[in-house]
Amino acid sequence: MSKRKRFVISSVILSLGFIAIQLLDNQYRYLSIGVLSLITIGLFVWSLIEGLGKNLTLLTLILPTLFTLGVGLFWFLLPSNVFARIPILVFYGIGIYALCLTSNIYTVATIRTIALLRAARGVGFVLTLVTSFLIFDTILSLKAPIWVNFLFVFITSIPLFLQGLWAVNFPEQFNKVLIQTTLVNSLAMGEVAVFLYFWPVTVVVGSLFLTVTLYMSLGLSQAQFEGRLFKDTVREYLLVGILVFIGMFIATRWG
Repeated sequence: MSKRKRFVISSVILSLGFIAIQLLDNQYRYLSIGVLSLITIGLFVWSLIEGLGKNLTLLTLILPTLFTLGVGLFWFLLPSNVFARIPILVFYGIGIYALCLTSNIYTVATIRTIALLRAARGVGFVLTLVTSFLIFDTILSLKAPIWVNFLFVFITSIPLFLQGLWAVNFPEQFNKVLIQTTLVNSLAMGEVAVFLYFWPVTVVVGSLFLTVTLYMSLGLSQAQFEGRLFKDTVREYLLVGILVFIGMFIATRWG
């Protein structure tokens, strides 16, 4: 069976999984999302088996799994009507198929040069931001204590940064720079979550600010890994961050 057929089958099975979850009682839905995330790992291993090895190519499984988890958790925050949920289901199916193609390009790029690599990195970067927004939105929706927000944001940021930074140079093994950059950026994300705890913003605005923070830190770190961290690059990312901060300040209901 060709890879493309496996990609389509994986996308259809996972999309049908979301429909099946709706037939379960509420008490089993969160458990079912965890199971569906594990199924995502199995289907992606099956789809990419030729390119996976006992090295860091396994990091290609992170984003599809977190994407399933993020969409699944966000799913329960939506109104329970067909008009709100069908677009999310379609978006998820398309996103999974795009991740299949992206992950396949990554695994091939570890052994030889491939022309579509830059496009795949762009898609991977965008889906990383989408996934982070969905997960951060779920975390902030919990209205949990400050230390829980910090811990959850810190822990979920680690795999997001790890796979995003690995996709720049595709090292075969973990190295000091990769680990340190991941941990420092993830710690900064946790600290931003602490900052937002004291800021009277809505869940959506807070999640957007966390996502933009990840956009800036991951984008700048990737530029550094590629050796193109120029002044114009830094200026562009900082400009986005400043504009979003001003927008958040204006959107905040003070008092």
